Parts: sequence; structure tokens; C-alpha cells
Amino acid sequence: MGLMGDKARLLETRRLVAAPGDGSDQDDQDPSSFGPGGTTAPDTGCATEAADLELETARRRAAESGDPASLSMLGALLLRRGDLDGAERHLRAATAEGDRSAANNLGVLLHQRGYADEAATWWRVAAVAGSAPAAHALGRYHRERGDEPAAEYWLRQSAESGHALGAYALADLLEHRSDVGAERWFRSAAERGHREAAYRLARILDGRAPRPGSAAGGLAGSLGPTTGTRHVSAGGGDTSVRDLRAAAAGGRRQDGPAGEAEQWYRQAAARGHRRAALHLGTLLEGRGETQEAARWYLTSAKDGEPRAACALGFLLRDAGDCDSAAVWWRRAAQEGDGNAANALGALHADRGEPQQAERWYRTALDADDVNGAYNLALLCAEQGRTAQAEQWYRRAAYAGHREAANALAVLLLQGGDSAGAEPWFSKAAEAGSVDAAFNLGILYAERGEEQLAFQWYERASVAGHTDAALQVAMVLLRDDVEAAERHLRVAVRGGSPEAAFRLGALLDRDEDTRFECEEWYERAARHGHRRAQVRLGMLVAERGDLAAAAHWYREAAEAGSRNGAFNLGLLLAREGSEPEAAMWWARAAEAGHGRAALRLALLAARRGGLAEGQMWCARAVELGPPEVAERAARLRDALQQELSA
Repeated sequence: MGLMGDKARLLETRRLVAAPGDGSDQDDQDPSSFGPGGTTAPDTGCATEAADLELETARRRAAESGDPASLSMLGALLLRRGDLDGAERHLRAATAEGDRSAANNLGVLLHQRGYADEAATWWRVAAVAGSAPAAHALGRYHRERGDEPAAEYWLRQSAESGHALGAYALADLLEHRSDVGAERWFRSAAERGHREAAYRLARILDGRAPRPGSAAGGLAGSLGPTTGTRHVSAGGGDTSVRDLRAAAAGGRRQDGPAGEAEQWYRQAAARGHRRAALHLGTLLEGRGETQEAARWYLTSAKDGEPRAACALGFLLRDAGDCDSAAVWWRRAAQEGDGNAANALGALHADRGEPQQAERWYRTALDADDVNGAYNLALLCAEQGRTAQAEQWYRRAAYAGHREAANALAVLLLQGGDSAGAEPWFSKAAEAGSVDAAFNLGILYAERGEEQLAFQWYERASVAGHTDAALQVAMVLLRDDVEAAERHLRVAVRGGSPEAAFRLGALLDRDEDTRFECEEWYERAARHGHRRAQVRLGMLVAERGDLAAAAHWYREAAEAGSRNGAFNLGLLLAREGSEPEAAMWWARAAEAGHGRAALRLALLAARRGGLAEGQMWCARAVELGPPEVAERAARLRDALQQELSA
């Protein structure tokens, strides 16, 4: 339930008074400093001597005066020293005289001896008289027994008296019930230096901070499993370091809830809270402040947080120091971090060490990280061990791994089992796999089920899948140009040259948007899109930039574009380079360009090559289009007459 241990029940050294809630008796000492039996654990001989001197002084005062306060002080000191018998005698004597500190401390002593119910009796006496620590202890007693209303009553008494531990315990109880009032009391405890409260408050604020949006990636227009990232985590009890880094990726504003969360993370981390140091590291890494992030990861990792060791490994890997990364991943993996084991497996796989990779993937699987099975499947698939790959994909898919389900479906489809692939694609897509949604679209399109295909393409497109967005746009171009443009822009953001060309062509239709189309043609052209290169050449030629036009026509022609070759020939002929123009026209005509064949026929006729001219005329008639075929036929007949004359 998040409660602190028995040592959190503080000793008191104040006199019992009828002033509940005044908070005057709060002990500021950190309970974690108590050793076994509730005694202090001094580090030096000097501290021991000072404690002995304090104890002797208290004994002398109690013996001389018999004062309840002195007896209470002596009982508290003996309790700290672990002398329970001696402490109980003095505490009972002081309690009988009405000392509330003694009543609280007697409750602590009895609880240590296992008499929880009797302890609660004395805590109630002290709490009614205004002891905040006793109210805290009594509240915890009731919560441990499932009496939440009584627990809340006494914890609230303690918290409202300014007791940090009471405020924390109340907040923990309220958060357990999903009560928004928890934040107030976590804040109250955190402001009094309670590090766990600072961390819990930071988590609440961090969860409220807006996250940067991110588009999902997709398959590159073909069926096949995603194989880029091996070191992934399926989640579990604690948030995996992969999830933490993903949440922080892209950075967030440093004001509002995110900025305040960072402040509390810092406070808790500075007090030695290793999970706070881990979260602080992820926030800093997300902002690109990797050096400071590394320092906090290192602090947390040295304190025994395996996720921090794992995160530090990723930072080192990203900096190019894979050997040091492996050291920290190994440390984290040996402490049960499956994400780190997967990262080690990926490292060995990249180095061409499949046996070591498999060993670490199996270690990840032993740590209940389902990605170990997924990565084992990837490894087997790369090695051609298809049957074993299917086995591991199935294991991961049955455990809910959506990308494993998608990869299993791909494997089945490649083996000709379309019926077996479909339910796995569906399962993966319903679980949020964008690739699976796209692949379902392909599957249905191949079956001729266009409506179902469109639905899955659209779903993948909305999630940012580049090729799916292009497929949706191609369908919408027939009926809904505005919607088609939106999807084309999604595909363009994903880096699709075809989408950039299609967007350019769409904008090229309207004079009001034509100024923008050149930008998209050029983006596609620079990625080697031949039709975009030809269209861009035409645009720049229209405004008189013949050098740029020749460049783009040549790029397209050399890549096999017959239109590019034809247009380059026109440009060269206009500049007087007829032999080179003829060379490009010939290439275009051989690729099926009718107009290029007609140009070659005319060129041959002018040079007196009647037979050659007839040959190109016949080719032009064959290739068309109709108006070209008609002209070529007339020219062929004229050349025939001239040959017959």
C-alpha cells in the first residue's frame, strides 16, 4: 500500500497536553536512521560517546526528580538504544503521569514486540491529546486492518497538524482510492522534505503534462515484419525505460505541470530517491540535455536502479560507446531488466554474434519480457530458420505482442496461408499495429474487396502510415480532392516521393495553387522520381530556365524515362544539337514513345534517308497516339511515293 515501515512510527519527547492538532510534538528525525530495534546507528565513536553521555544525563535527571518528562526522555533514549525492558518501565511510569510523548513511544515499543492492538490503545490516548505522530501510527494501524474510514480520520488529524509522514500516508490512502485530494497531501509532505512524497507528486504532475505528438511508422509499401528495433520492452509492473524514453522524446515545455514535476523530481533525486533520478534523467534526455541526464542515470544506477543502468546504456550507445553501453546493459540484465537483455542481444546480433544474441534474448524472455520471444523470432527468420521463427512469433503473439502477430501473419502469408494470416493481421491491427492495418489493406485489395481494403488503409493513414495514406489518397482523388490532398500531405511528411509528385500534380491543376506545386515536384525529383523530374523540367522551361530544364530531363532520361528523353531531345534540337537530340529520341522511341519515332522519321526524311524514315514512320503508326499515327501514316505514304518515283 506504499506505507513506510514500522520504524516510521516516531518517538516523542513532549509532555501530554489536551491540545490536539497543535503539531508541537512532531519529531523531525528521519525514521530511516533508526537501526534494528528502533535504535540509532551512529557512524563514529564520537557519536557513541555522545549518546552514552545523553543517556547517563537522562538517567540522573529521572532518578533525582522523578519528573514525568525526564522519565519519558529516558524511556525514549532506551527505546532508541534497543533496551525495550528498561524503556517500557520508564515509559509506563511517564504515561501514568499523563505524558503524551511517553504514550506514543509506549505504542511504538509494544508494536515492536508484536502487541499491535495494545499499541493502538496507547496511540489513541496520545492522538486524542494532540500527538500527530501517534495519530499517524494509529491511522496506519487501521489501514493495515482494512478500516479505511478510521484510517483516513486519524491520518487526516496527523496531516492537518503538519506531520509529514501523516500527510504522506493520507495521500497514499487517497490515491489508492483515486481521490484527487491526494495531490494536496503529497505536496504538503513534499514541502516538509519527504522524498517519496516529492516523487509521487512529480509523477502526478508528470502524468498531467501534455506529451508531444508522434506519427507512427509503417512498412515500406510491402508486406514484411518490422525488424529495425530489437531492444523493446513489453511493459510490466514498472514502466520500462523504453517507454520512459519514448514518453520524454521530443521534449516538453518547461513551465506548467511539466516544469513543476521536474522540480519535485530534482528535490527527491537530490535526497537519494533513485526512481526520481531515473525520471529526471528521461526528462532531461528528452530535451537533449544528455550530459546532465547521464549524471542522473549514473546516480540512480549506482543506487541499484536497473532501468537507469539500461537507460545509461542507451545514452552511451547513442554516443558511439557500445562497449561501455554493454557494461551497463549487462549490469541491468543481471538484475532482471529484460529491456537491457534485449539491447545486449541486439548489440551481439549487429556484431554478427548470433549465439550471444540468442543467449541474451532468452535471458530477456526469462525476465518475462515478451520481446525476447519476438527478437528470437527475428533472429531465426534472418538465419532462415522459418519453423523456429514461427514458433517464437506465435509465443510472443499469444502473449499480446502486436508486432509479433503482424510478423507471424506475414510469415503465414508468404507461405501461402492467407486464411491463417488474416486473423493475426486483424488481432495486431486491433491492438494498434499500424503496419498490420496497412497489411490488411493489401490482403483485402488482392482479394478484390476494395471497400474493406480502403477501411484499413484509412485507419493506417490516420495513424500516420505513409504508404497507406498514399493508397487512400489515390482512391479519394476520384471523388474527394480535398480529402485526397490531406492524405497526400500525410504521405509526404512520411517521405514518399510518389505522394510528393501526386500532391504536386493535384496543385498543378489550379492556378491558385500552382505556385506551390513546383516545391513538391522538386522534392520528388530529388528522390529520383522520373515523372516529377519531367514535370519539373517542363515548369522551369516555361519560365525560360533551359539549363535547369535540361538537367531534370537528363536525370529522368538516364533513369529510363521516355518522356524525359523525348523532351531532352526537343531542347537539344532547339539549341542546334541535332545529332544528340536524335540519340535521345531514338532511346525514347525504342521505349515506346510515338512522337519520338515521328521526330526521327522527319529528321531522316530531311536528310534523304527515305528507307530509315519509312521505318520510323511505321514505328510511330504502331505506337500512336492517334494524331501521331495519322501524321506518320501520311509521311510514310509520301516517302513511299518518292521511293517509287
